[in-house]
Amino acid sequence: MVSRSYSNLLELASGESPSFERMNRRIPRIMTVAGIMSDIDDDPSESVCSDPSSSSVQMCRIIIVANQLPIRAQRKSDGSKSWIFNWDENSLLLQLKDGLGDDEIEVIYVGCLKEEVHLSEQEEVSQILLETFKCVPTFLPPDLFSRYYHGFCKQQLWPLFHYMLPLSPDLGGRFNRSLWQAYVSVNKIFADRIMEVINPEDDFVWVHDYHLMVLPTFLRKRCNKVKLGFFLHSPFPSSEIYKTLPIREELLRALLNSDLIGFHTFDYARHFLSCCSRMLGLSYESKRGYMGIEYCGRTVSIKILPVGIHMGQLQSVLSLTETEAKVKELIKQFCDQDRIMLLGVDDMDIFKGISLKLLAMEQLLVQHPEWQGKIVLVQIANPARGKGKDVKEVQAETHAVVKRINETFGKPGYDPIVLIDAPLKFYEKVAYYVVAECCLVTAVRDGMNLIPYEYIISRQGNDRLNKLLGQEPSTPKKSMLVISEFIGCSPSLSGAIRVNPWNIDAVADAMDYALEMADPEKQLRHEKHYRYVSTHDVGYWARSFFQDLERTCRNHSRRRCWGIGFGLSFRVVALDPNFKKLSMERIVSAYKRTTTRAILLDYDGTLMPQASIDKSPSSKSIGIINSLCRDKNNMVFLVSARSRKKVAEWFSQCVRLGLAAEHGYFLRLMRDAEWETCVPVADTTWKQIAEPVMQLYTETTDGSTVEDKETALVWCYEDADPDFGSCQAKELLDHLESVLANEPVTVKSGQNIVEVKPQGVSKGLVAKRLLSIMQENEISPDFVLCIGDDRSDDDMFEVITTSMTATQNAEVFACTVGQKPSKAKYYLDDTAEIVRLMQGLASVSEQTLTE
Repeated sequence: MVSRSYSNLLELASGESPSFERMNRRIPRIMTVAGIMSDIDDDPSESVCSDPSSSSVQMCRIIIVANQLPIRAQRKSDGSKSWIFNWDENSLLLQLKDGLGDDEIEVIYVGCLKEEVHLSEQEEVSQILLETFKCVPTFLPPDLFSRYYHGFCKQQLWPLFHYMLPLSPDLGGRFNRSLWQAYVSVNKIFADRIMEVINPEDDFVWVHDYHLMVLPTFLRKRCNKVKLGFFLHSPFPSSEIYKTLPIREELLRALLNSDLIGFHTFDYARHFLSCCSRMLGLSYESKRGYMGIEYCGRTVSIKILPVGIHMGQLQSVLSLTETEAKVKELIKQFCDQDRIMLLGVDDMDIFKGISLKLLAMEQLLVQHPEWQGKIVLVQIANPARGKGKDVKEVQAETHAVVKRINETFGKPGYDPIVLIDAPLKFYEKVAYYVVAECCLVTAVRDGMNLIPYEYIISRQGNDRLNKLLGQEPSTPKKSMLVISEFIGCSPSLSGAIRVNPWNIDAVADAMDYALEMADPEKQLRHEKHYRYVSTHDVGYWARSFFQDLERTCRNHSRRRCWGIGFGLSFRVVALDPNFKKLSMERIVSAYKRTTTRAILLDYDGTLMPQASIDKSPSSKSIGIINSLCRDKNNMVFLVSARSRKKVAEWFSQCVRLGLAAEHGYFLRLMRDAEWETCVPVADTTWKQIAEPVMQLYTETTDGSTVEDKETALVWCYEDADPDFGSCQAKELLDHLESVLANEPVTVKSGQNIVEVKPQGVSKGLVAKRLLSIMQENEISPDFVLCIGDDRSDDDMFEVITTSMTATQNAEVFACTVGQKPSKAKYYLDDTAEIVRLMQGLASVSEQTLTE
């Protein structure tokens, strides 16, 4: 049975506006029927966008979406089967709310509860959570949740993102299509929940982590202009690892349906950008400090900012009497026994490197026997989040190593390692932070890891804790960190001793160095860390991300958007409102009623697909061009970047065709005319400087070539490794600009090329020359068609658009190939449509000639 709230969702899917009016006044009720959505494709009618005039939201609203709600739920103990709900104070999602500010931004949460709620209770629980906590619970059947979370997320995505390849069934899960379908189904259910509460024109959506990586596609499909941010809290692996994932492109395209994608470190962002380049052919650029990827006319911004901790919460825990009592107990247990505590706090999983830390401790005790009996490593092992054989193996190995070390180096009243694998309350962990002289994090791969941040703030302490530790209020605080270079917080803690956790000897040496370090040095390092951690807290992180999301989405209302593609290949094209597809009927009609026509055509990428190996024109193309040229009302020019020898050879059968070669440097009005130049004859002695430089980069860049034209030199890296080729192209551009600074040439980069050509040469010169020839003959064109595919053709578009504005009743068609930012007013999808258009115009001319 479908609840009333589900009917609201159906109204949303059909685009009926009353739902949006209701949403502005009150959040609707929650859908409580959950199940597998087997059909990945939504109905096209589900794409919705509300009328801006209907919006009446009083304050900014953000919908925060994650796998789990920041809610603790438990049954009442009175046997009534009722629920008790409380905020989970340790949840990052709740902590970031304080950073956004309750007075300025309304926050709504969408996610799952940790506890299973029976179907009969879901309606009531939904109402309580919505009205009391502004939380929208997503209820999933247990089997579906298990296959989604414990299956695809924890056995496939999690290991791969932490650099574990499924080389055998025991090493990470092999790709399972049914688990992938469960993952997609859950993401779609999340989209259903969000669509019940969202006002698409006004609300922001912030999706968290790898559990919901395809959610942006479902949201973008239902509302093309949704303001959507995504933050990945795990590592993003290198392209060599990521490309082994069978659904690699689906995940990338889904993430690119966000407006802003956030990562903890530049390494993670760099790996993502590399994957987009290698697998989707997309490049990124940096403008005024902001990185972005141009994707279907949209700029997807990239944010790099590590998350922080909640200073207020941690300081309040430090002030608890329970914390003080625990600190007293630990001082008595360790400090009063003249023992130095080293501390490790990790989840019990294969990536935290607990056993490596224990082995380093063993090595330290072997190499430095003077520390035996004096130092104790307290290892707090938090319960594992996932399930599986690997977790059991880690637990067994950890206990075995601890037992061996304690038996070898222990003595009555002293164990060098204290393993705590029972759940601890947060204040108890904080007490351990306060007493520990050094914190060790030896994870082999981790997304962020906030343990070092919590340790630093805890060591700063407060007056009452300082008194317990026997410190004066004015005494500078000290702390020491030995951390893995493979965790996300490592780059921000420059005073820590960074180690390769796989190098047991190096970790042991680092532990000894930390213990032996002079107090003034420890104090300076602590002060540096405390200054950073206290200013870059979770509030700073949340505000910074939200500000960037606002900036990225600022122009949404001005763009014209529509969706293309099916399933997870769906994407939104966003273009200027004046940019539209060229209507075949309109241009043919204009062609028929006009008598003086100018036609300018690019060749590569316009009449000939870029992917073609044989670039010579087909007999069909030659026939179409000749038909257009035979019409006495037409003046047709083909404009190419190729050499004049090549274009003259290819189009030798076209008697009346005008040709422009090398971006317009050479010009020929028809086959039997002489070649002329659009600019004064250039001195090409600069080639003696540029060519050796290009040859040097060709030798060092496999797959690159140099093309020597009469007036230009082109370095092409189309067949080179995309990342290396792009890097080399930037270096070559700088190198050439430096050595050719005093030469009359320009150095430009294009699509997989770096080109050096004479100054002032552009395809716009051809358009100017053609229009001036017509004016000299006292002919005023009433029809101008210009078609090209890349940025070099924008010069032609600009010339004909500005030159013809003063001419009344003239039909001007500047058309580019593909839906992308351009100075053209029109577009056609591909070269096949261009050829069909030219064939249609040629047919009109043929009919005119036979009449």
